[in-house]
Amino acid sequence: MTAIYIDADACPVKDEVLRVADRHRRKVYIVSNGGLRPNHHPLVENIIVPEGPDVADDWIAERASKGDVVITGDIPLASRCIGAGAQVLRHNGEIFTPENIGHILATRDLMTDLRSANPLMQGGGKAFSKADRSRFLDAMEREMRKVQGG
Repeated sequence: MTAIYIDADACPVKDEVLRVADRHRRKVYIVSNGGLRPNHHPLVENIIVPEGPDVADDWIAERASKGDVVITGDIPLASRCIGAGAQVLRHNGEIFTPENIGHILATRDLMTDLRSANPLMQGGGKAFSKADRSRFLDAMEREMRKVQGG
């Protein structure tokens, strides 16, 4: 049965995931290093992992498999979950696929190298918008239907 995994520490769409999960009656694992208020929704299991690099990512990647949906902005985690057969969405509704993940990983690595070579080259992502939230909800609903065969 489809499970939903949220890489939760910086996830702006937890409430939207729960709305879709509730509609489809699917278990949700909210995985974090702590610092989040526990969610008492009956479909939610709050997973608190120890502090450390990639501990939450490892927990998700070790469990996500074909038919599951993973919500993350972490590109290496997305790649691992795609390799396991899971559907993976970014918070803005972008869908990571076997066809696009290689290019996305390469771009990420290139930008990391460029930033380390030029300390003046900084910048964060754009602000999360209502349009991003809406795109995410649409994509999440489509992915849930896809993994459920409908």
